[in-house]
Amino acid sequence: MRLGLFDPPERVPYASTPYEINDCDRHRALARATACASVVLLKNDERLLPLRKDLRSIAVIGPNAYDHQVLCANYFGTPSRAVTPLEGIRAAVSAQTKVWYAQGCKRQGTATDGLGCAGHLAEALSIAERADAVVLCLGLSAEIEGEQGDASNSEAAGDKADLDLPGLQPRLLESIVPLGKPTVLVVISGSALDLGWAHDHVGAIVQAFYPGEEGGNALADILFGDVSPAGRLPVTFPRSLADVPDFKDYSMKGRTYRYLEKPPLYPFGYGLSYTRFHYQDIAVAPAPIPTGADVSVSVTVENVGTRPGDEVVQLYLADLEASCRVPHHSLRGFARVHLAPGEARRISFQLSPRDLSLIDERGQRVLEPGRFRVSVGGNQPDPRSQELTGQAPLSVEFDVVGTALELPY
Repeated sequence: MRLGLFDPPERVPYASTPYEINDCDRHRALARATACASVVLLKNDERLLPLRKDLRSIAVIGPNAYDHQVLCANYFGTPSRAVTPLEGIRAAVSAQTKVWYAQGCKRQGTATDGLGCAGHLAEALSIAERADAVVLCLGLSAEIEGEQGDASNSEAAGDKADLDLPGLQPRLLESIVPLGKPTVLVVISGSALDLGWAHDHVGAIVQAFYPGEEGGNALADILFGDVSPAGRLPVTFPRSLADVPDFKDYSMKGRTYRYLEKPPLYPFGYGLSYTRFHYQDIAVAPAPIPTGADVSVSVTVENVGTRPGDEVVQLYLADLEASCRVPHHSLRGFARVHLAPGEARRISFQLSPRDLSLIDERGQRVLEPGRFRVSVGGNQPDPRSQELTGQAPLSVEFDVVGTALELPY
């Protein structure tokens, strides 16, 4: 609707776009930038990333390293030219860098008879032992996760029976890492996986989701530092399946960051960067806030690191005196801002009465007077996010005064 697809063609600029410009250089540049923006850096111990482009050798290993189909999810156009992680890495490194590739194992299935999987693993170990660094590309694909009718190859008909890496991928991971080489795990998937073992043993972890036609080039931009990662998780990564509520329990208890009861492995809204950002001077106006009035929240964010980069400024709101059960806190605004080293910018958000409202026990949307807390920073105001990033968002409390207002849904 917002693209105008239901309007008369003469009113829709896209209807007059000539076919000849489809897949032009500008389109591919947009695909690459979009993929870069979506990549989430989950772990980066001892600043393993970014890698140097002039390493003597890199081993690129895994069933998702050199598969064009894995770049796309369930709904997509067919790329005229798709760039895999292997191809993106080869294009990015110096002419003197050797890039070795091994599949390591198939994406799913645990059969090890014959040369098949045993041969794949032996080859992967061989190149990993010789390489200066390893990029291990594991995960899922749209063939084994997605809507039921679109995932006939899945062992669970498009659903996931567990959160584990499928097939022999855990064996591959747990065979490569003990070699002691600097190892980057690249996870290509559309949903959360149990990465607990990897978090404890792998130096760097990158969540690439399904990055599209320019995914390999975008991944290389991140791995080698041409782009500082700034993606944030749009879902929660639990520590294990045991922390996930029963599938048949339709209550919100324990679900999503808003009602989570157990600390996750990686929280919603989480993601690391190659640079550092500092927040200061949070302000809320007016004070106090009459029921029905908009609330202005502002904060200053500064790039205090040595690299230019994007920061995703996130605003979370908590109702501290609600008359019924409400979320721990809820995302009520975000802004992506690019800052050079030393550059600062004032970011402002407007909260409407609806943003401050709740659904009461009658099922009615109500704005209740009382005390609220607003938190602004690069992540959630939860203990796990602060543990992972070493930073806490700025928080301030304010009062809404007056009489309760019933709002339309």
